[in-house]
Amino acid sequence: MKLTPLHDHEKISLGAKAALPPRSLDADDEVLDKKMDKLRARLDELQHALYAESKRALLVVLQARDAGGKDGTIRRVFSSVNPQGCTVTGFKAPSRIELAHDYLWRVHAAIPAYGMIGIFNRSHYEDVLAVRVHQLVPKKIWKERYDQINHFERMLTENGATILKFFLHISKEEQRVRLAERLTDPSKNWKFQAGDLDERKLWDEYTRAYVDVFRKCSTKHAPWFLVPANRKHARDYLVLEKIVATLDEMDPKYPKADPAALKLLSELR
Repeated sequence: MKLTPLHDHEKISLGAKAALPPRSLDADDEVLDKKMDKLRARLDELQHALYAESKRALLVVLQARDAGGKDGTIRRVFSSVNPQGCTVTGFKAPSRIELAHDYLWRVHAAIPAYGMIGIFNRSHYEDVLAVRVHQLVPKKIWKERYDQINHFERMLTENGATILKFFLHISKEEQRVRLAERLTDPSKNWKFQAGDLDERKLWDEYTRAYVDVFRKCSTKHAPWFLVPANRKHARDYLVLEKIVATLDEMDPKYPKADPAALKLLSELR
C-alpha cells in the first residue's frame, strides 16, 4: 500500500477500520525496520542534496488527535537526517503576541527556508479544528479560513515549497489505550493533561471538523494523506515512504562548483 491523496468527491471514513494497517504491511516489526533503514538512508541523501541546492523547501504537516503519534513519527521518520537541514515547529495555543496578528502570521514565519525540510507538529489547521470545535470564533469566520488556507498554501508552492499533509488516524479505543499508558509510564505521564479527557469527549465533533478539512483543503498543490496509525511501525513506514518518493520526484541537484575554485586544487600541498 502507498498513500494516495484524499479527494473531495470520495467517501472519507474516520472509523476504527481506517486506523488499521493494510495487510500488505502486516509484517514483523523487524521486517519493516529493515525497509525503513533503506528509506532513511535515501532520505539522508536527498536531504543533503536539497540543502546544497538551496532553491526549494519541503514542508511536512502532521496532524492527529491526542496520543496520535506526532512526536513518535518525527523521531523515527527523521532520525537519519542532518539536524542542520531540518526544522521542527510545534503549534500550541497562540501567545498574546500571536493573537495580535492574523492567524497565519505565526505559520508563515515558520515556513522552512530554501534547502530545508520543515516539520509542523500541529499547524494552521488548528484554526479550523480546535477553534471550530470549541467555538472560539464565530462560524462565519472559521468557514472563510478554508479558502484562505488554500490560497496561502498555493502561494507557498508557487514560491518553491512542496507541501505534504498527513493525518495520523487512530481509533478511539487505541487512543484510550495510549492515554492510559501515559498515566502509568513515568517516561510518558508528563505528557498527560486533564484537558486530554475533555478533548476525547469531543471525538465526534473533531471527526466532522477533520472530514471538512480533507474535503475542502486537500488540493493538487497541497494534498492530505490519511495514515492508518494504530500500528506505529506501519504508520512510520507509510509516512517515510511518501516523503522519500516526493523528494525523489523533486530530484534536488548539487550545485556545480565554481571553476575558479576548482583551479585552486593544484595549489593544495
